[in-house]
Amino acid sequence: MTGILLHHVPQSRSQRVLWLLHELDVPFEVRTWPFDKTLRSDEFLALNPAGRVPALEMDGRSYWETGAIVELLCERFPEAGMGRAPDHPERADWLIWVHFSETISQHAAALTQAHVALREDWMRSPVAMKLEAARVGKCFDAIEARLAGDWLLPSGFSAADICVAQAAAMGRRFHAVGDRPRMAGWLDRCLARPGWAASDQGGALYDRAFYDAPPVIAPEDA
Repeated sequence: MTGILLHHVPQSRSQRVLWLLHELDVPFEVRTWPFDKTLRSDEFLALNPAGRVPALEMDGRSYWETGAIVELLCERFPEAGMGRAPDHPERADWLIWVHFSETISQHAAALTQAHVALREDWMRSPVAMKLEAARVGKCFDAIEARLAGDWLLPSGFSAADICVAQAAAMGRRFHAVGDRPRMAGWLDRCLARPGWAASDQGGALYDRAFYDAPPVIAPEDA
């Protein structure tokens, strides 16, 4: 097997793959990219034609899409126990939760764009921001309802926890975990793992821990 090279932007979805690589305990390298137009360069588009991270170079080619990369890595390194094989009774639930992380991230990404990428107030929609934050809350409700033990799957910690916890860590910048005690305990356990600490490099994307939506001003009040 050739070496593994992860193309990464801190505080983005690619942190899931970085965290997983640490949990797999395999040799790899990281190339960090800025969150700017270089992701639209010919060099990067050759790695990921969507111009987004992550991209993972392995076996002489590039792989992209977070969920696909997670599945590939878990299948490549089954001894780490981060995946669930096709014949495993938890396989379907593992797949559901690995990919549910994208649902959370979809809303978190929309909120990141509104709060961070759009620089002028007139560009933002307070109504849309509140709706997206509420949708993050609905995702948090699903996590709370799922948890009956320490982890998302009864058999133990897996890449499903990695994917959902990283997405939830992004999402809680816009919607508090609040009165969801099972989720709060689970997220604390996830983020206490050395793999998270090794992947949590900080970054320039977010400048605060929490972003509240601006008030909605009715037309008659404007």
